[in-house]
Amino acid sequence: MSEIPTPVEDARPGVRRRLHQLVLALCTLALLGTFGMVAGPFLNDRSIAADQGRALAIVTGVGALRTTVDFQDEEGIYHSPSTGLLYPTGLGEGQRVWVNYAKSDPDLVKVEHREWTLSIIPALSVGFWVLVVTAILWFSVNFFTRPKKVAGKPGTAGSKRSSSPKLL
Repeated sequence: MSEIPTPVEDARPGVRRRLHQLVLALCTLALLGTFGMVAGPFLNDRSIAADQGRALAIVTGVGALRTTVDFQDEEGIYHSPSTGLLYPTGLGEGQRVWVNYAKSDPDLVKVEHREWTLSIIPALSVGFWVLVVTAILWFSVNFFTRPKKVAGKPGTAGSKRSSSPKLL
């Protein structure tokens, strides 16, 4: 003889669905950000290539957020881009390095022979972790909003009242 399953009741109807929608929206925004991590450098490289200048620069500062350089353009004007240098990995202060810059915007400068493709691996790793966090959040929403078992409803196995009277 099989047992009658205990009924379940969703105490918060719609909450699970809305939380899943929020998780998906945040995931979508984060994945758009990873797309921007590749699209931004691609557009910067395209701007530099469209109106390219070349100069020998001196690395004046290396920080966690930016590496600054000083260079002289083809007209003899010195530039020190406030936004720093694109693709500065491995550079040290005082080092001389060849850079390419956009003549129309000398603040847009990158290390010569380094391309936007360097941004693909960091973007993929960020995208991977976005998906991992999304999966954790998704299953957390499932866990914390799961339906609760209801005991004590009339006519169920766990109820104190029976639907049929007992005879003595």
